[in-house]
Amino acid sequence: MAEHLADLSVRGLDLVDPSALSQDAKALMTEECEKIAPFDEKKLEEILDLYIRTGIPVHSPGYMGRQFSGVVPLGGVVEFVSSVLNQPSSFYEAGQLPNVAERLMADELNRFIGWEPGRFAMVTTSGGSLANLTAMLAARNQKFPRFWPDGAAGLEGGARPAIAVSDDVHYSVSRAAGVMGIGEAQIVRLPLNGRRQISIEGARAALAAAERANLRVFCLVASAGTTSVGAFDPIGALADLARERDIWLHVDGAHGASLLVSDRFRHKLRGIEKADSLTWDAHKMTFVPAPCTLLFYRDREASGGAFRQRASYVFDEKPDIYTELDSGDRNFECTKRPMIMSLWVLWAMYGRALFAEKVEYLCALTQQAYHLLHAEPDFETVHRPEANILCFRYRPHGVAEEDVHALQVAIRNRVKLRGRFFISKVNVDGVAALRVVMMNHEITVDHFRMLLEEIRGVGRTLHGTHWNPRRNGGCS
Repeated sequence: MAEHLADLSVRGLDLVDPSALSQDAKALMTEECEKIAPFDEKKLEEILDLYIRTGIPVHSPGYMGRQFSGVVPLGGVVEFVSSVLNQPSSFYEAGQLPNVAERLMADELNRFIGWEPGRFAMVTTSGGSLANLTAMLAARNQKFPRFWPDGAAGLEGGARPAIAVSDDVHYSVSRAAGVMGIGEAQIVRLPLNGRRQISIEGARAALAAAERANLRVFCLVASAGTTSVGAFDPIGALADLARERDIWLHVDGAHGASLLVSDRFRHKLRGIEKADSLTWDAHKMTFVPAPCTLLFYRDREASGGAFRQRASYVFDEKPDIYTELDSGDRNFECTKRPMIMSLWVLWAMYGRALFAEKVEYLCALTQQAYHLLHAEPDFETVHRPEANILCFRYRPHGVAEEDVHALQVAIRNRVKLRGRFFISKVNVDGVAALRVVMMNHEITVDHFRMLLEEIRGVGRTLHGTHWNPRRNGGCS
């Protein structure tokens, strides 16, 4: 691992044929069936080497593809200790320090959210998808109190439960709606403005139309850093609109909530103190091992509304000073990793500045990359980055409009297979764009220049006589 972390060469994903990897992995498995096989240090070394070689090198300057990050190594050491101790943290008696650490980190981070001390709550969940689902359940059960015990049969007045979301909302929100029994027809899509944020005027009209269609919108989901382009919705204005209509406002800040720790970028979440709940993935821009997600509630009482049941084998009949710190009644998981420990230890050791400086560097680097693209006549940007996500296209002279989509897809695939850089792609207004996510502080603007040269070289080859997007679907 030390050698792996010290390797700062530019490299992307070494994609291996699954059948070949399966053979390599199977060859490392013992054939002993009757007794415990003796420990083989050489075999363990080979297994770990295979694991490292076939993983995405998130610490390399060539990795710019996804929102999971290279971790602060000390966080990985803490994860090792947590794995060996194996303390599930949904209940205080099973994980004493993790439960205390959750309270401490909640208070530390709430300084940047701004809710009333002692009135808010925070629980950890295994990923932003589960946090979004949990918050939406709390919202539904608050607005429809009979839904939990009676299901849809408990609805009164004939209005159908609905949620309102942005056109760029993360797919986990729509998935959560399906899990909750809310059909696609009851998801109200809110239009975007030119910056790919929820349009307040459009949202107001869409909510009014939903009401006329006998839909009862109980939750509006805003984004603080959309997955597609990293846009931040106008949280304060949406909170005012939600309050007018008695709607719960949940902010999916899985990616962008970490900007709160930065004095320079906290304004991106202006109005967050008015929200009802907030998802915050620490394993993204606070650089700890995944999963480590924090789900905040403005009202502590509301945090207990997502799940409503009792189980005598885990829930005590008479609360005391110990069970007061239990979170098992407020999160879906019973056995939950003590994921807060890696974040708390880093915060305890280094303080806020470790995270703020890294966030600020990556956001500034993304702005540099954006301005660099403007000087390149064969590239176009599709948005102005608000944080560390940047989407653009390779658009040399002579590419037909109908071929632009396929060309971006083909470039991304070819770059990935070459193994020097790892980037992603996303459709913006129905047309593919190349997408970089700056998650590694080892990346410099020179590395981005190298990426552009790689894209340009691949694009020129594809744009030549050997590439026909209508023949091969752009996957050459």
